[in-house]
Amino acid sequence: MRKSLLLIAVSALPAVGFAAPGVYTVDPAHTYPHFTISHMGFSTMHGRFNTTEGKITVDLAGKTGSVDIKIAADSVDTGFQKRDDHLRSPDFLNAAEFPTITYKSSKVVINGDSSAKVEGTLTMMGVSKPVTLDVDHIQCGPNPMNKKEMCGFNATASIKRSDFGVNYALPGIGDEMNITLEVEAVKD
Repeated sequence: MRKSLLLIAVSALPAVGFAAPGVYTVDPAHTYPHFTISHMGFSTMHGRFNTTEGKITVDLAGKTGSVDIKIAADSVDTGFQKRDDHLRSPDFLNAAEFPTITYKSSKVVINGDSSAKVEGTLTMMGVSKPVTLDVDHIQCGPNPMNKKEMCGFNATASIKRSDFGVNYALPGIGDEMNITLEVEAVKD
């Protein structure tokens, strides 16, 4: 009876503890980088980027990994074409001159509770700055639909856009930008 209960308890543990180390390719259809920023102090504007690619490496046993994400700056989408065109302009992202926003980790520490801290460099508008991602969810295991090995995570960070040379309409449009990366990736 005790063996049965132990077996049931072990089988109920999340898949996060059993994934083998590996390299995963970001699934652009299930990856959602988005941001929020104050608009004149009256409301919070939400936006997303529609085109993302990259690789993540996950070693749960070693409690480490790596993150290498590339986001197309011209894929910014706030649901309003005129604003999106302005965000692509030199006033904001200058997507013609700086078409890619990147994040590359330098250190990943995975905690036992499926959270992590990722230290790395965010490059936007040709400016590179250290940014730490707080990961509050990591899940690895077989996809229940297609059985492919996958990992996913949710990460957040807060940056000052002025640190990256994006100064247009300060302080009316907020300087602090909250970023969320919701990523799913398929094992190579």
